[in-house]
Amino acid sequence: MDIIVLRPGVTSKEIRHIVKKLEDMGFKANISKGTERTVIGVIGDTSKITEDEVNSFGAMPGVEKIHRIIQPFKLASRDFKAQDTLIKVGRHTIGGKRVHVMAGPCAVENLPTLLKIASEVKKAGATFIRGGAYKPRTSPYSFQGLGELGLRYLAEVKEKTGLPVVTELMDPRDIDEVLRYADIIQIGARNMQNFRLLQEVGSYDKPVLLKRGLSATIKELLMAAEYIMSRGNHNVILCERGIRTFETATRNTLDLNAVPVLKKLSHLPVIVDPSHGAGKWDLVAPMAKAAIAAGADGLLIEVHIKPEEALSDGEQSLKPDNFTVLMKELRAVARAVGRTI
Repeated sequence: MDIIVLRPGVTSKEIRHIVKKLEDMGFKANISKGTERTVIGVIGDTSKITEDEVNSFGAMPGVEKIHRIIQPFKLASRDFKAQDTLIKVGRHTIGGKRVHVMAGPCAVENLPTLLKIASEVKKAGATFIRGGAYKPRTSPYSFQGLGELGLRYLAEVKEKTGLPVVTELMDPRDIDEVLRYADIIQIGARNMQNFRLLQEVGSYDKPVLLKRGLSATIKELLMAAEYIMSRGNHNVILCERGIRTFETATRNTLDLNAVPVLKKLSHLPVIVDPSHGAGKWDLVAPMAKAAIAAGADGLLIEVHIKPEEALSDGEQSLKPDNFTVLMKELRAVARAVGRTI
C-alpha cells in the first residue's frame, strides 16, 4: 500500500484523517495534487502491511483505490507520478521539450577567465553556466577550488550574462553559502550516497542536480534521489556521467542505456555529462549528440578558453570554437527527435 489515490472532490478533512492514520502506524505521508487527482504517497517500509490493513484504508471516505509500488524508490517512481516532472529555474523549464545545455569550466579559477567562458557559451546557445567553487579531487594536493570567492565570481558572471548558476555542494556546512549563489545545486558522483548531504539539500526547495556515482547502479541512483525527495524537495535532476568499468580507453564508460531506463522508471528529468563520461575532448561531441538522441533533457559540458592551462580536467574541456560547432550540430539532432535547443 504505497500510493493512495483519492476521489475527485475529496475534502481537506478526509485527507487529514487518512494522513493521521498513516502517521499513527509510523509512516510519513507525501501529498501530491495533480490536475485530476490527488494522491498520497506512503513513505516507510510498507512490506509488512497486511491485506486487512490495506482494505481498511480502501474503505475510508475519499479513497478511490490503493496502488502498491514494488520498487523501493517511491516518490521518484513513475508509478507515483505518471507525468514527467518539469523543474522551473528562473525563466527556464528543465524536463520539457527544450534541451538545456549547462556549460563552463570544471573549476572556477578567476573572474576574467570565467566571464570570458560564460560570454562564449551563452553566445553559442548555452542556457546555464556551470563551474565548481568547491572541487572534490582524488589527490589532496590538487586544486581544491576557490570556495566562497568562486561562488561570488559565479554570481557576478550571472549578473553580467543572465546565465543561471550550476555549482557543486560537497559539505553540509557550506550549504548556506551555496544556496545564496546557486540556482541549481550539484551533488557530485563521489557524494551520491552521502546520505547526510542528500537529506540536507532535501530540506530546501532549491533544484538539485544529482550525479550518478562512479560504480552506482540505476537503482542506487534513484534511491539517492529518494533521500532528497523524502525530505520534501522534489526538484531533482538525474545526471548520467559515466561509470567505472574494465575499459581503459576512456575515462569512464558513458552509460546511455541509463537515459531510457531512467525515463521508464522515473518521472524526473535526466541529463547527461559527456565530458566526464568520455574524459577526452574529441569524444564529447559524438556522445553529446547520442545523449540527445537517447532522450536526455539536457547536457553538462565542460568548456575552457585554454584547456591546456586549466586547473582541473582540461583534457576533457572543449574550446569555445568547438563548443559553438557542437551546438549547431546538437540543434539538428534535437529537431530530428522532436526537441529544441
